[in-house]
Amino acid sequence: MSSFSAKLERVLLLPTRAGVGGVRSPNGLEMRFERAHCEESIDDTVRVTANAESHLPGDPAERLEALRQKIAAILTKAPPLRRRPADPSQGDLPFALETTPLGPLYVRTKRLSPAHRVGRASVSAGKMAAGGMLALLALDPTLSERAPAGMLYIDTETTGLSSGAGTVPFLIGLAWFEPDSSTLVVEQLLLRQLGEEAPMLVRLADRVAHASALVTYNGKSFDLPLLRSRLVLNRLRALPLLPHLDLVHIARRLHRHRLREVTLGKVEAEVLGFVRTADITGGEVCSRYSHFLRTGDESALAAVIDHNEWDVVAMAALVGLYGEPLEGLVPADWAAVARTLRRAGSLDLARDVAARAVERGAGHDAVRARGEIAKARGDKAQALADFASLVESVDDPALRLELAKLYEHHAKEPLKALDLLDRGTGEGEEATRRRRGRLERKRDRRR
Repeated sequence: MSSFSAKLERVLLLPTRAGVGGVRSPNGLEMRFERAHCEESIDDTVRVTANAESHLPGDPAERLEALRQKIAAILTKAPPLRRRPADPSQGDLPFALETTPLGPLYVRTKRLSPAHRVGRASVSAGKMAAGGMLALLALDPTLSERAPAGMLYIDTETTGLSSGAGTVPFLIGLAWFEPDSSTLVVEQLLLRQLGEEAPMLVRLADRVAHASALVTYNGKSFDLPLLRSRLVLNRLRALPLLPHLDLVHIARRLHRHRLREVTLGKVEAEVLGFVRTADITGGEVCSRYSHFLRTGDESALAAVIDHNEWDVVAMAALVGLYGEPLEGLVPADWAAVARTLRRAGSLDLARDVAARAVERGAGHDAVRARGEIAKARGDKAQALADFASLVESVDDPALRLELAKLYEHHAKEPLKALDLLDRGTGEGEEATRRRRGRLERKRDRRR
């Protein structure tokens, strides 16, 4: 019997010769096992071995040949037939097939008339938005030099919620305004199957090259880094560097005082006044695409395509709204607009917006914003008047501290400043002690 046949015999027959307490190895050494851990595995092995032996010849040579035939049959087994990838241009999905040098590209194009609206906002207003105002609200001066009419709107649907190397954008939504009209063109690029990214990425890069700036919603953190990494992995040329207007940052600055979350769908509903029907969540997107890849079921992607279209169209409406914020936003948001303009350094415009907010009855927040902007402009009298009008109705230590500073340094009224100090200004113990001592000395000198 050959050496291999002998080893095979030991593997097949050794467990049946062993007691529960242990087995004898070929070289005479005894391997011990704990009874509680090995009884079940040994019994299973005995059953499997007995079953295997009942189907093998008794002669060792014939047994070895039978085993060889079984192994050969396993190794030469044909792989299951792969399902042909779906063709989105032939089924229910609204995509057309374009043949490119790098492979097939599935494209859907839709044109929205200038009369199209998202809730209360006109989409065509995005083309005529004031670039200077967008730059101020975005705190990005480079945007003031770029025409909103030439901006490219981008949104992606991906196989995951992270921007790691394993996440792939399978649907890219693009939108731009036609040069000679206010028609918004929506273009969606679909990845039929993984491995066909190159044509889609090349089309994206071509659109970016002809744009004046990019517009996304949370794209600085997610969409653009992901797309750039996919271009690198596909050995394609990088996207041109353009100013990037990320609307999520403007939305946070202007609406966080009244919105607990500023997802695009939430802003669309609360700010634009449009509530999506039959929409899906971001968590459903990946599972629907996985189902499409496995089964070719195109109906799974219908809601994803609509979701992506709504996103890019909503961004165009938001650009129009933020370009003329006093025309479309409610007065409750004007105080936040004024504060953002102050951060951008446009103090005169911030003062005018805050004044209009107060006139329209925007409440305590508008009065406080007007006082903060007046102080930044050096108008201490207006700041003192605004803060003093609020201090009795608004219980805020920070407000009392600002008013105490004005009473001490501008109005020269240490008694009023000490009264505010007694009510609490939120300063640390040591800072409060020093301020109190200084105010008391000033008070004593005036007696």
